[in-house]
Amino acid sequence: MTSTLRTVTAALGLATTTLLAPLVPQAAAQTLPATSDAPYPGTIALAVDATDLDRKIFRVRETLPVAPGPMALYYPRWLPGTHSPSAAVSQLAGLRLSGGGKPIEWQRDAVDTAVFHLVVPAGVDTLEAEFQFVSPVEPGTERQVVTEDIVGVQWNAVVLYPADHAATKIAIQPTLTLPEGWKAGTALELAAQRGGRFEFKATDLDTLVDSPVFAGRHLQRVDLDPEAAKAGRPPVFLNVVADRPAQNVISPEQLAAHRALVTQADKVFASRHFRHYDFLLAVSDQFGGIGLEHHQSSENGVKGGYFLDWAKGSTSRTLLPHEYTHSWNGKYRRPADLWTPHFNTPMRNSLLWVYEGQTQYWGAVLAARSGLVPPLDAREDLAATAAWAEARSGRTWRNLQDTTNEPLLWAGRGRGDWRSWQRSADYYDESRLVWLEADMLIRARSNGKRSLDDFARAFFGAEPKRLQPLTYTFDDVVNGLNAVLPYDWARFLRTRLDTHEPAAPLAGLTAAGWKLGWTDKPSDAYKARLAAYKLTDFNYSLGFDLGENAKINNVNWGSPAFLAGVAPAATLLAVNGRAYTEDLLKEAIAEARTGGPIELLLKSGDRFRTVKIEWRGGLRYPTLQRIEGTPDRLATLFAPL
Repeated sequence: MTSTLRTVTAALGLATTTLLAPLVPQAAAQTLPATSDAPYPGTIALAVDATDLDRKIFRVRETLPVAPGPMALYYPRWLPGTHSPSAAVSQLAGLRLSGGGKPIEWQRDAVDTAVFHLVVPAGVDTLEAEFQFVSPVEPGTERQVVTEDIVGVQWNAVVLYPADHAATKIAIQPTLTLPEGWKAGTALELAAQRGGRFEFKATDLDTLVDSPVFAGRHLQRVDLDPEAAKAGRPPVFLNVVADRPAQNVISPEQLAAHRALVTQADKVFASRHFRHYDFLLAVSDQFGGIGLEHHQSSENGVKGGYFLDWAKGSTSRTLLPHEYTHSWNGKYRRPADLWTPHFNTPMRNSLLWVYEGQTQYWGAVLAARSGLVPPLDAREDLAATAAWAEARSGRTWRNLQDTTNEPLLWAGRGRGDWRSWQRSADYYDESRLVWLEADMLIRARSNGKRSLDDFARAFFGAEPKRLQPLTYTFDDVVNGLNAVLPYDWARFLRTRLDTHEPAAPLAGLTAAGWKLGWTDKPSDAYKARLAAYKLTDFNYSLGFDLGENAKINNVNWGSPAFLAGVAPAATLLAVNGRAYTEDLLKEAIAEARTGGPIELLLKSGDRFRTVKIEWRGGLRYPTLQRIEGTPDRLATLFAPL
């Protein structure tokens, strides 16, 4: 290189080595290859080192068979289970590509930041990729996935793949290196283990991304169906990682309830569309909480007292039933517009009211039937859902169907401040109430001979030997319901999905022989829920709740607090001129039945202000009340089959 050329290069800020490798055409940034359904030639080797617990960095080396010419690599963006482009692309760092021992330049796509363009030089048949996934070093906007005792590896965070083939057609050979002495739980099949190096059997990219790993210093694997092999059933295991050994000690009672979950799911779905299933359960106060479904496993993160504090409440014990249900509803039977050829094709969420909504329904039912959640707690949980739905004033402008777009609206940006008005992922719990109504309608019209269980067996148990996803449409759901009980199901569903009526869909409760009621003292189940989420609840009296340090977390739109000018994020300092305590505010609400308004001193930023709230209704907490003279169909619904 001449001195003149060096001067020009330096002025332009270019590295001199750039000129020695093929340049990426600028036009390539706007051009992506079509997806082929043919097998990708060769097998990709993927090696992940997760031993850096102090800095919480995953180090990745990848070897891809390639051919000379333009090429694009995808970093998985659209993740199944999140229903959104939620990949943490910004946490991929240090990307270096090479071939034949020489560096190969790459260029990020000008539109899609999860695409990397390159030109493979002539004579190069193997591409080497090296990068790091820098996981969060402390809790914040992203989940904590590395602690001193637990590591969670989602393969989508540590893989690049060729852009021109379907995920099921890309063969990949994964290995994972963990700290010496650690154990790993995953749906992947192990080929060999050499110390801390786990070598898994080759699989396809779709299965790999669908098979995360929970690993830990204190991991135990429990068989939830000891008779599976004898009966010819696919086995089901519970893999528990914890901060310390005492947290994953499982009592006989607790083990029986988790085994009953598997038994009761068999009775609902009448099939196991997997070769084996592994619950991955992190019991930890450091590892990030999660509930994410996969076909042959699920990621579940609960607080450290899950087993130790079993008698204190059942709040988190619907998580495993929910995620297990997803193996049938969402992973095996999948909405047609959520099926995509790979992880960089946009998904559409129009049927999340089935995918998540009916899963929310079955998760709660299976939790009760298995004994993970006592019947009284199951009823009180339904009361809390009904009360929450009644307070969703945003129903008047935004229907339930539109909330299925929520993962796209809020991907990576948290949630809105005015949740009762803006609405959020209401397709979970409001849809649960819709499916309760459908179930009760079937039971009533068939004189108890049929139920939504019959729909589940036929719809989610279809083609019992099949492992590949079977997609469905709105019409398929309607036809499945009609096969159980002829009715105008299309109108039933569309009315509830498209309505702008302010009232919540509580007809299912009435048909079950119960109604939403109110009490001035929260039930034990409700108190446990508040404790779990560290909330102080005045939602159904004044219209707000408080988080830690008396910070206002939520204000219901149109509530007495809203009308008085209260907004989220303010700190409550005083009640009627005295320093705030929970008991003091409760006393003020009780006294306001016959007295004047309640005066609150609030601090927002550096501003102090006083608001006066008019409310004469006293303290109110949700509960369910029996409707005399009607059959108790909830008791039947929650009873073990």
